[in-house]
Amino acid sequence: MSDKITLGIIGGSGLYNMAGLSNVEEQNPVTPFGPPSDPIVIGTLAGQRIAFLARHGRGHRITPSEVNYRANIFALKLLGVERIVSISACGSLREDYAPGHIVIPDQIFDNTKGRERTFFGNGLVAHVGTADPFCPMLSEQLFEAVQSSGATVHRGGSFVTIEGPRFSTKAESNAYRQLGMSLVGMTASPEAFLAREAEICYACMAHVTDYDVWHVSEATVTVEMIIKILNQNTAMAQQAIGKLVAMPARRDACECGLALASALITAPDRIPAETKEKLKPLTGKYLK
Repeated sequence: MSDKITLGIIGGSGLYNMAGLSNVEEQNPVTPFGPPSDPIVIGTLAGQRIAFLARHGRGHRITPSEVNYRANIFALKLLGVERIVSISACGSLREDYAPGHIVIPDQIFDNTKGRERTFFGNGLVAHVGTADPFCPMLSEQLFEAVQSSGATVHRGGSFVTIEGPRFSTKAESNAYRQLGMSLVGMTASPEAFLAREAEICYACMAHVTDYDVWHVSEATVTVEMIIKILNQNTAMAQQAIGKLVAMPARRDACECGLALASALITAPDRIPAETKEKLKPLTGKYLK
């Protein structure tokens, strides 16, 4: 059994704990961006130590816009996490992505407005490439794990992230469909982009809970509808994570772990010492 914590799970609406963990402990990493949403639960699954974080806090007390995404990702980085699986509830903007299905998206459209989107600033500038915001290798392995768990799962699709906490209007929902979006949710951004800045592989297990509000023959989305589907999918999601943990990690097959190698643009001698120290867990291997 390895004591190294390389996989992190961020649980969304309806998933506030991870069943099947043994040797459980809680940690509260201190980050320069404040505390994460909840204490991070560390446990053993399939012989591996993994970290679980409830995005909205246990009891669901944090709105999508209030989530401290920077603290969450930074805290997982401090624990040594190299791969993150996000579990998110979402609405479908496609007929074939039906409620109860799982989608492993490959693109994000960021339509949020008021969130902190980067670790950088204060004298250190980085321009990180996010043409493909989800790690292709981790996404493929996650797809295989979900598929082998017996769920109906789709590979690919564009995930539009809205500010929330309200649901979309019909005009908005139909506009997203016209733009070619596949899913709508409230938390993929900036989480995925921060994971890339932290050089962590990131993939999303999106649980389709409804058809948003565009579908003329289906009921309009409600909280009750979302929780019902998520409760039905919880056992499958946990089983899929167990299967993923048992797979050999393939970080050599992606470039996530080198995202900052060509992204830092500020002259080293112009970076304030305080900023350099603050971001050392992210940039230490590049800035001596």
